Amino acid sequence: MTSYVALLRAVNVGGTGKLSMGALSDLCVGLGFEDVRTYIQSGNVIFENNLTENEIRKNFEEALMGKLGIKTEVIIRTAMELEAVLNANPFPTAKASQVGVFFQSTPIIDRHLFDNSPTKEEVRIGRREAYIHFPMGMGVSKLKFPAKTGTMRNMNTVSKLVSMSRRS
Repeated sequence: MTSYVALLRAVNVGGTGKLSMGALSDLCVGLGFEDVRTYIQSGNVIFENNLTENEIRKNFEEALMGKLGIKTEVIIRTAMELEAVLNANPFPTAKASQVGVFFQSTPIIDRHLFDNSPTKEEVRIGRREAYIHFPMGMGVSKLKFPAKTGTMRNMNTVSKLVSMSRRS
């Protein structure tokens, strides 16, 4: 079985997309995922499954809409892919809470889309991720994200998810 991490977009953020982690865990078990674990209230799930990334995403998004009435994008990475994201952090000396990773399901083709920072954010583009250093903190950033899809996690969360996925 493959160990996967699912990152849900816009769950329990700013009063939208309310979803308890218990309901999320139950939904995952109902989808046939094994060894399901959630982390914090922002839609992070670690699980085991034999389906492909695309099959998992499709089933997961349909189940969220059908069973819980929540329309949200689900970003999937294998545990090994997520560990590679953590290890590729281009800002290793920055505070982990000030480095965000913007995850997308598809490759980031136009690497200049993030060149719009009016403040001091630094952006480095990976294959399906954008790494962003927020020296003033994420909460005060004026950086506009060009993508209508994807989701952000800080390096503390990425590190914790990698650690939890190793348990398998």
